[in-house]
Amino acid sequence: MLVEKGNKKIIWFRNNLRTHDAAFWSHIQETDHVIAVYCMEPEWLQPTPYGWRKMEAFRAKFLLETLADLQQQLLENNISLYIFQANTVDAFKQIHAVFPFDTIITQAEWTQEEAKIEQKLKSTFPAITWKVDYDQFLIEPSNLPFLINQLPDVFTSYRKKVEQKWAVKNVMPKPNLLFKKMDIPFSSSIPTLEELGYPSIPMDKRSAFPCKGGESKALHHLKEYIWKNQQITTYKETRNELVGIQYSTKLSPWLANGSLSVRTVYHEVRKFEDEVLQNESTYWVLFELLWRDFFKCVSMKYGNQLFQLSGILNRNYNWKRNEKVIADWINGKTKYDFINVNMLELKHTGWMSNRGRQNVASYLAKEMEQDWRIGASYFEAFLIDCDVHSNYGNWNYLAGVGNDPRDRKFNIDLQAKNYDNLYLYRNLWLPKKAVEL
Repeated sequence: MLVEKGNKKIIWFRNNLRTHDAAFWSHIQETDHVIAVYCMEPEWLQPTPYGWRKMEAFRAKFLLETLADLQQQLLENNISLYIFQANTVDAFKQIHAVFPFDTIITQAEWTQEEAKIEQKLKSTFPAITWKVDYDQFLIEPSNLPFLINQLPDVFTSYRKKVEQKWAVKNVMPKPNLLFKKMDIPFSSSIPTLEELGYPSIPMDKRSAFPCKGGESKALHHLKEYIWKNQQITTYKETRNELVGIQYSTKLSPWLANGSLSVRTVYHEVRKFEDEVLQNESTYWVLFELLWRDFFKCVSMKYGNQLFQLSGILNRNYNWKRNEKVIADWINGKTKYDFINVNMLELKHTGWMSNRGRQNVASYLAKEMEQDWRIGASYFEAFLIDCDVHSNYGNWNYLAGVGNDPRDRKFNIDLQAKNYDNLYLYRNLWLPKKAVEL
């Protein structure tokens, strides 16, 4: 079947896996022929130079759950989502043979791997119209009070400038459009973990993130967190806890793959502040969203420097690569119980608290002086909520090659005492120790 008449448009999904507050709606009309496509690059399933796959099972499971939900949401508008386990250029060539599209609609990406794929597509289809939106920011680059190349390198300076205006766009409602359903001869089935070559992973009852992927779950969790349970009112006091789903917003996995709009979160927080309560905790949620935006801007400003050993500061240290040190870090066999339990939680659940991440990164990079990119790659593979900009931005920061003006190193014994003084967290993941009170 060759689809003939009308404008033929592809919504190419990347890390924007939602239908609420989605910019792509502004580029399609009901008379268009529209399909949606998601490509699982074979490279994601291959081993990195460090030995683990680029995307390990926890991230893969969350992605598959997200795609299944997205498919259902799009069907409400009669848009079919096709899943390709192929590189994007090959997939689009196959599609074009039966659905000669004239427009590609997608989210703006700028890091090296994503940019390379986009450039190949543009070379392969030079006549295609592109509609690209910065749909992952709280404050779009064009609405910042400075150009990206003038971005302050210290977060506090950035924050003070953007907080003067808070130039956040309104949420875009999902339109009530019903398209003519396009049936093209490709698979719309969501593969299973096992079909992708991963083992099945039962949920660990100790997990601090026992949630599924997808925008339906994301919006439900946001409503429960802010409105039903009003946990947002104590966020600043509880955000450094280590056990259970209650201690932080847990919004980051959905934000990372775009199944939750960061603007939606912002406007819900502002609504809660207007209608219920405004305090330090409600502000601190917005403060953390700004950190997320900041690292996206850092990656735009510095490009591939973010991924290089000397980091965005172009600062050189005598980095090491000791296989035993790295293996002990991964498997929770260091001299610090506090490092070990955090790494065990990551290994068994795909999750780790923000407090834990800072400590294990500081240990690997600052105390053991190991190539920080190994740690960043491991996080990218295993963390359910891996966002490439925040991940590499934070590793730059903690390794002393990024945006930390103080170049701090964590005192891990003191951190354990401050944040797990009663051994609740360590006892959850290691044989119980007696606590002297």
